[in-house]
Amino acid sequence: MKYRIRHRTRYDYPQQVSQCYSLTHLLPRNTHFQRCTRASISVHPGPAVSAERSDYFGNHSYHFSVQIPHQVLEVTAESEVEILAQRQSLALDFGASCAEVKALLGNLQPEENIAAREFLLDSPRITRSAVLADYARDCFRDDLPYFSCVRNFTSRIFDQFEFDPRATEVTTPLETVLQQRKGVCQDFAHLAIGCLRSLGFPARYVSGYLETLPPPGSPRLEGADASHAWFAVYSPTEGWADFDPTNDQMAEEQHITTAWGRDYSDVTPLKGSVIGGGANQKLSVAVDVERLPD
Repeated sequence: MKYRIRHRTRYDYPQQVSQCYSLTHLLPRNTHFQRCTRASISVHPGPAVSAERSDYFGNHSYHFSVQIPHQVLEVTAESEVEILAQRQSLALDFGASCAEVKALLGNLQPEENIAAREFLLDSPRITRSAVLADYARDCFRDDLPYFSCVRNFTSRIFDQFEFDPRATEVTTPLETVLQQRKGVCQDFAHLAIGCLRSLGFPARYVSGYLETLPPPGSPRLEGADASHAWFAVYSPTEGWADFDPTNDQMAEEQHITTAWGRDYSDVTPLKGSVIGGGANQKLSVAVDVERLPD
């Protein structure tokens, strides 16, 4: 299966910007399940300085600086991704138990155990707490298979929370999300990660795209797709597995991974600073995820 992704971001400033510096995470990374076969980023006005690199987590990052006056900044990322193999459904009722996962995390081998323990810690947007641990605790009995518990916890978030893009902002605390039971995919991923870390399980934030199909007989609307977010958990015996609480499922072949990190702040699609521009800038984002013929 192959996909073409086009992600366009536009900033309109009420006053002139004299200079900007930006960092993007817009180009899909290679994983066990996908390969990015083509990727490019265009910036208008053209940048005076730009560079691509692999960041701390192995994601593709792109830095640029526009050093001429402008009131509109437009960044367009285009990529093509090939799904190498369908994600296999895990045998959720087998594998290490919750107690075994915690015990095995203390081992120095395999080496991935050490790297995974970093995702036990607090991060800029996720702080462990007793409140978060209490919300999830009864889903994670010591004697039950760990991945089965994560799957049930994913369903709990889906069943108990309402998707509402007006309910939260990027900075809304997790305790507020938990109290009002509303939010978006970013909130649900952060909530799950916060609960898991509070219970002693490593979890990371995954950003990317999800193929969406129009209703039968309806045309596909250009620019109507959006970025998506979910979370992944680690078991020393089975590795990493991805879960999507917004859609009550494990990540499947329609999930296209862009980047992963501790939380949203590590993989923000586009962030930076500007000199000038004034207040009340206007941001518009259009995303297209198109399935290509084999």
